[in-house]
Amino acid sequence: MSEQSKRREALIYHAKPTPGKIKVVPTKKYASQRDLSLAYSPGVAVPCLEIEKDTESVYKYTAKGNLVAVISNGTAVLGLGNIGPEASKPVMEGKGLLFKIFADIDVFDIEVDTENVEEFIETVKKIAPTFGGINLEDIKAPEAFEIERRLKEELDIPVMHDDQHGTAIISAAALLNAVEISDKKIDEVKIVISGAGAAAISCSRLYQACGAKRENMVMLDSKGVIRDDRENLTKEKAEFATHRKIDTLDEAMKDADVFIGLSMANIVSPEMLLAMAKNPIVFAMANPDPEIKYDIAIATRKDIIMATGRSDHPNQVNNVLGFPFIFRGALDVRATKINEAMKMAAVKALAKLAKEPVPEQVNVAYGETRLTFGRDYIIPKPFDPRLIAEVPPAVAKAAIDSGVAKKQILDWEKYKDTLLERLGSDNKLVRLLLNRAKLHPKRIVFAEADQLDVLKAAQIVYEEGIAIPILLGRKETIEALMAEIDFDADIEIRDPKTEEENDCKNRYAEVYWQQRKRRGVTYYAAQRLMRERNYFAAMMVNQGDADGLISGYSNNYPTVLKPMLELIGLADGVSRAATTNIMMTKRGPMFLSDTSINVDPDSKTLAKIAQMTSQVIKMFGMTPVMAMVSYSNFGSSDNDRASKIREAVAYLHRHYPDLLVDGELQTDFALNDEMLRERFPFSKLVGKKVNSLIFPNLDSANITYKLLKELHEADSIGPIMLGMKKPVHILQLGASVDEIVNMTAIAVIDAQYKEKTDLENAEK
Repeated sequence: MSEQSKRREALIYHAKPTPGKIKVVPTKKYASQRDLSLAYSPGVAVPCLEIEKDTESVYKYTAKGNLVAVISNGTAVLGLGNIGPEASKPVMEGKGLLFKIFADIDVFDIEVDTENVEEFIETVKKIAPTFGGINLEDIKAPEAFEIERRLKEELDIPVMHDDQHGTAIISAAALLNAVEISDKKIDEVKIVISGAGAAAISCSRLYQACGAKRENMVMLDSKGVIRDDRENLTKEKAEFATHRKIDTLDEAMKDADVFIGLSMANIVSPEMLLAMAKNPIVFAMANPDPEIKYDIAIATRKDIIMATGRSDHPNQVNNVLGFPFIFRGALDVRATKINEAMKMAAVKALAKLAKEPVPEQVNVAYGETRLTFGRDYIIPKPFDPRLIAEVPPAVAKAAIDSGVAKKQILDWEKYKDTLLERLGSDNKLVRLLLNRAKLHPKRIVFAEADQLDVLKAAQIVYEEGIAIPILLGRKETIEALMAEIDFDADIEIRDPKTEEENDCKNRYAEVYWQQRKRRGVTYYAAQRLMRERNYFAAMMVNQGDADGLISGYSNNYPTVLKPMLELIGLADGVSRAATTNIMMTKRGPMFLSDTSINVDPDSKTLAKIAQMTSQVIKMFGMTPVMAMVSYSNFGSSDNDRASKIREAVAYLHRHYPDLLVDGELQTDFALNDEMLRERFPFSKLVGKKVNSLIFPNLDSANITYKLLKELHEADSIGPIMLGMKKPVHILQLGASVDEIVNMTAIAVIDAQYKEKTDLENAEK
């Protein structure tokens, strides 16, 4: 994609369908006159008077306790510099989005139009009663130090300048683990810090708090080594001035144990790395390009422990590991500040988490067989679901122990459960899905690539590295559309109706005819069918010319399904194909089966659908917790429609005793654990969070998923084909671009999974 197209895409993203990235959503009912009279006049006067009597009750009656201000004056926006308050607003909205999706914290972004320190401080102080916490962002040094120091002293809510402390906290956790792995001691390592801005100063201070010695540190700015004989140093730079008579980075790197890069790209050479001590620790955190490229660094030193700020390399130092969870813990105990004890608690929690066994969901997301503590895993991954249950409690406990908490937590396990529940409102699965697909992209045929939306999706998956698209359709049309959307890439385009494909069509026809000649298919009919794109695409996958396919955008489901069943066929041990849809609900991902194929399955087919659905859920690193739903509960009806559910459950309990499945159950009992526990305490699902519903027929499954999609605006991924021999996935008619992209990622992951399974079977 050209720079102009990238620019246009970014502008459209921020402008459409609604300008900006965040909005305010009511949390109370407002349908009736009674609701409105409680929300505003006269009912609102009652909590107002309660707060007047006791200011702390503002946390009880308003949203203050879960509301953070992200505040900037736009003087030091990452990679852009001093662009002013209005221009910084998209960045601040983006920070608000991260707060919400990682820790369920609401945000108002505030852009202050002043570079005067006193004016800025006074502005923040005057609006502070609105908020439970303040995140300062993108304020230039040295003013940022004074602003944060004053606000922390003069306000009674948590204040943190993330540019200073976020990188410090994450990198300090990584440093503690790297020092341990390298068999060194934190109080002995020689540290070189390239950069002297807010982040570098904060990092250096926190490393000292972790045990590093100031005399073992050398800091550099754009003028070279910061020495104690240099004039006109700021107070912060003077704090880290060295007495050593050296001037350059080359000299500083000699025999150094640790390099901390917070400066600019490509300033560290291989020769500098070679001059470092044994088992060098290199955190090259300049973004988007590090101080030395990862590939060059690991090729230069086999004993290196390397971290960057990038997601495409191991050990990403990412601030999102810190600020959402630190504020979450601080807000939950109504901390009056974020102090050193709380920051150190976050450091230790992150360092400790990296040493613990990694959940399969994280391994799956990053395409790893098994992530384990070591040189390539010294810090947790940003998508690790344990972060919200580990870091906030550590921060909250430190706040309580250090005397800055106004609220106590008595039941820590219950608090952790509450934190985990907050993850349910997020679409993390989509990010995990795309991230995993990118690790090993596969060749995916787009059978309707001459449709604009399909081609747009193919462009996205190509440019994002999700898949290697093969475009099927009229070549002239595809090329014209590619020019229209600025899709400038050397992509394979195939048109089965042209003479150019005759040799391939004849080869495919021969294979198809041999398979179906005793099923009424003539060789001539086989040749004719190979002119049809779905038959041609299916044969490409069948013959290994592609790894998977996507179709169905412009045709009804049964029409597309027929060639897939005829040519691809079912996997071994499968008698009926099925589908599941993943719905992104407020309670988390929910798998609904069978949404597209089996009209009225019998009990054994239902059991097989449930078992295949469980395999897909496991493929995403999740534990299947399945309810087989009906209009009845545990035998309350003897009707055949209910009886087949009971028979299917009984079959699963006999043959798959470890599978968490139960029924028949009405949907509300399946999803409401309190109701289930009270009425049916014997159920295997009591105390479990159901993440899959198996429906008795196609009507109920298809209607439910489309109802959720339209009425509740729940995103859907699917229908995902279950039981096929090869990765083929059929879209719903008229699927959106995003849905096609997500389904392509599913096809890639399916291909990855089948390839892995085939290799494992071959080795047996």
